[in-house]
Amino acid sequence: MIEVTGLTKRYGDFTAVRDLSFTVQSGEVMGLVGPNGAGKTTTLRCATGIIPPTAGILKVAGIDLAIDPVAAKRQLAFFPDEPRLFDHLTVRQHLAFAAKIYRVPDHEPRANSLLTELEIADKADQLPGELSRGMKQKLAIACGLLHSPSVMFFDEPLTGLDPLGIRRMKDSILKRAQAGAAIVLSSHLLSLLEEVCSHVLILKKGEKIADGSIAQVSAQFSNGETGVSLEEVFIRATGGSES
Repeated sequence: MIEVTGLTKRYGDFTAVRDLSFTVQSGEVMGLVGPNGAGKTTTLRCATGIIPPTAGILKVAGIDLAIDPVAAKRQLAFFPDEPRLFDHLTVRQHLAFAAKIYRVPDHEPRANSLLTELEIADKADQLPGELSRGMKQKLAIACGLLHSPSVMFFDEPLTGLDPLGIRRMKDSILKRAQAGAAIVLSSHLLSLLEEVCSHVLILKKGEKIADGSIAQVSAQFSNGETGVSLEEVFIRATGGSES
């Protein structure tokens, strides 16, 4: 479960996020959307403990990030839009390193299963420099999933993936949600969110415009119409087309 209450983040005189509250229950996938500069990345970085909030309470799996950040971070995984890998570690060595950090005993069977699921088992002994952009993304995701986090934050997870990789990644995200994980997914691909997410949170200028199930948010901005797409909902909610 993810609980964000009164999140505010300021950089000097600029307020990137203002008094933001939302909850993601176990088994839910919440899509985080908004125009460029709406505060999406700042929200993710605060919610995962990468940067401290100016104000607010942030909890993952019932653990307050400010009170026990180590315990909280053991329950979560954050997947940034740009994979950060070590140039001199192979795919297999990356997973072994992640296992040590998160104290995952006898990690090899789980690592092999993830490599197979994400279709990079044949790259296990290669270095990042030998991998495509999509393969690097898959490796970063495999490392983040190794400790079986109960809370996950994805920032543009489909970058660099081919159509088959996109389908596999959708399946992987839904599989974790069905197993009880609470997931936040930030993406410009509104069609992806419509397929994968149960809920959506729309931000504009650091403030919440809408929050609820896709059906609830669609009804809020549909003006009584039926079959309104999430893209049209987004345009009506934010007054623009850029996400």
